[in-house]
Amino acid sequence: MKKLPAPLLARISWRLLPFLLLMYIMAFLDRANVGFAKVAFQADTGISDAAFAFGAGVFFAGYALLEVPSNLIMHRVGARMWMCRIMVTWGLVSAAMMFAHDQTTFYVLRFLLGVAEAGFFPGVILYLTYWFPAAHRAQAMGFFYFGAPLAFIFGSPLSGLLLELDGMGGWHGWQWLFAVEGLMAVAVGIWAYFHLDNRPADATWLSREDKALLQDILDSEERAKGGHGHSLLAALCQPRVLYLALIYLLIQASVYGVVFYLPSQVAGLLGTKVGLLVGVVSAIPWLCALLAAWWIPGHAERTGQPRGIASLTLVMAAVGMAASVSFSSPLLGVAALCLAAAGFIAVQPVFWTFPANTLAGAAAAGGIAFINSLGAVGGFIAPIVKNWAEGFFHSPAAGLYLLAGTTLLAAALVLGVRARLAPGLAAPSAA
Repeated sequence: MKKLPAPLLARISWRLLPFLLLMYIMAFLDRANVGFAKVAFQADTGISDAAFAFGAGVFFAGYALLEVPSNLIMHRVGARMWMCRIMVTWGLVSAAMMFAHDQTTFYVLRFLLGVAEAGFFPGVILYLTYWFPAAHRAQAMGFFYFGAPLAFIFGSPLSGLLLELDGMGGWHGWQWLFAVEGLMAVAVGIWAYFHLDNRPADATWLSREDKALLQDILDSEERAKGGHGHSLLAALCQPRVLYLALIYLLIQASVYGVVFYLPSQVAGLLGTKVGLLVGVVSAIPWLCALLAAWWIPGHAERTGQPRGIASLTLVMAAVGMAASVSFSSPLLGVAALCLAAAGFIAVQPVFWTFPANTLAGAAAAGGIAFINSLGAVGGFIAPIVKNWAEGFFHSPAAGLYLLAGTTLLAAALVLGVRARLAPGLAAPSAA
């Protein structure tokens, strides 16, 4: 695989990655802040645990429905306009959550939030393939994945602080939370229109020689993918794409089985209500996830063992999830959550090297979005399955035990990636 000269790689990285990271922080915060609002929101609205679980998950129904068409539109019209549209609309819907005073409104707004955000994540994954050759892609994706932990490192204290504004201006704390964090996304979305360039050819901050070199490397990689389906329909129907989609579904089930409940779980460990203290402590697992997302993808790239490292990382996540509900000690419980968050965040940029390095053109736009859509199904079912398991087994730990088991299944399936996929769909190191 050809590599970019270090100065050119640094120029592209510093121009694009911090801003894409900011966008992802806003996205993750606005989809997951309902976890911080949970206790106060339910107390004020009377929404049951089952209704909250469905509302938290129904976001992913709207998200999954429009992933593929959204990504195809971005491939056609460009990231600059489309990412702006996505962020502005999801920010407005997220802010409108402050009016979710009953179960029906909660369901509708969460569904519409998913519709508005659909295409953002796979759009960024696709966008990275326009700018970063395969040799640099895992590291670029790993940096982008800093967004999830950073959303909680900074967003957890912010959310806790906003909840403590309860009564200010006649609003509940959870209303302040949704309004402020939603409007922050709107502001970043408007900024995106002026900051992003659709393709290297549009970048006025690159010299003509740098553009030609980058495009030559990217074009040669696209030609090398020629045997792996430029047809969108062919890409979506391939068993190897479905296999990857199943793995990603299981990964996302583990992510959102923890994310939507982590603040209330930490509050239970500390024996206090969700507020600033819980927000600060809840940021600790995401600091660990940040460090893991920095180190693990680079290690996988350097060693050429993405399957084995991804599988071990998922095992780590499963152990952490199960252990987090096995201890009554706040110290051990939070340490286990650190292990879980580090595992299920750090594995994802490694996972995305499998499809991103082999699908091209419309097949890349549709295939990546399709895999992410199936992952969204995992986010939809995780809160519902967790709530069901806790009720069926009459144990507050049963839900995370079950999801830890499905995470171990994902770890086993990752080991079969090379065997199940055609050689061209393996990670770059296997090529």
